[in-house]
Amino acid sequence: MNNQQILFLGSFITVLVVAILFWPTTDAEQPQTTAETSMESTRSVMQAPEGAILVTMYKNEGCMCCTRWAEHMNKEGFFVTEKVTRELGAIKSEQGISNELTSCHTAVIDGYIVEGHVPPADVQRLLKERPDAIGLSVPGMPEGSPGMEGPNPDPYDVLLINSDGSTSVFSSYR
Repeated sequence: MNNQQILFLGSFITVLVVAILFWPTTDAEQPQTTAETSMESTRSVMQAPEGAILVTMYKNEGCMCCTRWAEHMNKEGFFVTEKVTRELGAIKSEQGISNELTSCHTAVIDGYIVEGHVPPADVQRLLKERPDAIGLSVPGMPEGSPGMEGPNPDPYDVLLINSDGSTSVFSSYR
């Protein structure tokens, strides 16, 4: 093999490896519409314990604080299905979550969006009161919120995201 053939073969292999690594292969990597999200929740009904409130949580691969938040939710009567996606930003945007309200995961719960490390009690209150709203958000990742346990808890607010995109304080943790 001459140098030109080796260079061509190396370039071909490089392109092939890049294509394999970055080519979308599953539906979970694609942003879902609200209808698709609802369909996914419906499919999860068969797996959920009786009486559990279904939650579909979208997160980046390897994010363990999201999994710890899901564990808090599961202990309080929810059934969380974790969906790893490369399109988290698109999902947040489609659901009406502005950059100021974002956190590391986005959950869909009974028609509401729950962004970030919202305590289960606040989600239960949201579902009980059923305000005309998009959902709840704990922007960022404050230490001391569910899934973000640590020795120095930060004060934080849970924000209600109103239907017009404005926010108000739903609850405070100090």
